[in-house]
Amino acid sequence: MAAIDLQPMLTGASLTLRPLAADDWPALFAVASDPEIWAGHPAHDRWQEAVFRRFFDEALASGGALVAVDPTDGSLIGSSRFDTARAGPGEIEIGWTFLARSHWGGITNAAMKALMIGHALTGYERAIFLVGETNLRSRRALEKIGARLTPRRLSFDMATGPVKHLVYAIDRASVSLGPLAAVLADQADLGK
Repeated sequence: MAAIDLQPMLTGASLTLRPLAADDWPALFAVASDPEIWAGHPAHDRWQEAVFRRFFDEALASGGALVAVDPTDGSLIGSSRFDTARAGPGEIEIGWTFLARSHWGGITNAAMKALMIGHALTGYERAIFLVGETNLRSRRALEKIGARLTPRRLSFDMATGPVKHLVYAIDRASVSLGPLAAVLADQADLGK
């Protein structure tokens, strides 16, 4: 597998993803400070400044964090991240994703995942997603884009104690036949 740029600039019709920068803090925290974003998430206190500061600093240090930018007005609407630390051979993890509630229920999450998965699969066979077992909103969102639940389970210590995580995956073969195929085709057309 060829290594990929973990902080690319990725552009689609409904959003742009670019590398996270230290000066993104005020705008990104303004989005993340909405407690409803984190309701149902194992890190349900991430809306608090001190907790989000740790999350933000870890994202900066990861070398794989991206911010989502709304192309209509240039505002930051969320973030996500690439990482290989918890992935197996031929895999890359996509995660730590959140979006402003103003962008829920539409095409933004699928567009973000399509951009990231399309980029990831240029160098890896499979993208994986770790999601808290009780985080039903994120699980449904992954299933809507065609990610499949695997038998793998991991547990991580979080502020609330140990949290069981499920592993979802999407690979080159399944993405071309699943719900993201049309979104990926549209993204490819934009690049021409």
